[in-house]
Amino acid sequence: MAATELKLRRNRSVAFVIAFLVFVFDQATKWVVTYPLNLGGQPDLTIEITNFFNLHWVENKGVSLGLLSAGTDMGRWLLVALTAAIAIFVATWMWREKRRDDSVALAMILGGALGNIVDRVRFGYVVDFADLHFGEWRPFLVFNVADAAITIGVLLLLVRALLMRDGKGSKKEV
Repeated sequence: MAATELKLRRNRSVAFVIAFLVFVFDQATKWVVTYPLNLGGQPDLTIEITNFFNLHWVENKGVSLGLLSAGTDMGRWLLVALTAAIAIFVATWMWREKRRDDSVALAMILGGALGNIVDRVRFGYVVDFADLHFGEWRPFLVFNVADAAITIGVLLLLVRALLMRDGKGSKKEV
């Protein structure tokens, strides 16, 4: 087996492990917030962790930034289908990707997408709970581990794409 093929297999393995770990960590944190911390279904309850970070229950029936809100069962399942299609696209891209850094970014996106899909199938909404704020200023909506992983993965892909623009960066395989 060629060295390139071994590197590709190793990159795939690492990427799928990262996607799995993101998924597990996302689901574990949602479970802790929902049951042991008893925030589940209590939007008026807030647990202050620090003066800039709280745990606060939000049932997100939309996608990023609350867009495409699904108020009906039909809308819910359409969002499940849409996000599943995106997850399949990302998994396919990750499988074909030769660069390790892009594979890691895609793995973060895939793991997060799967975590949010599971929520939407199980509950009809995505469990959000992380409330980062500075006084009254909230730079983000309430989010979860999956949302953070998706955001970081997309930012990593964008930064690399911008740095590689016009062929000025190194495009070697890793």
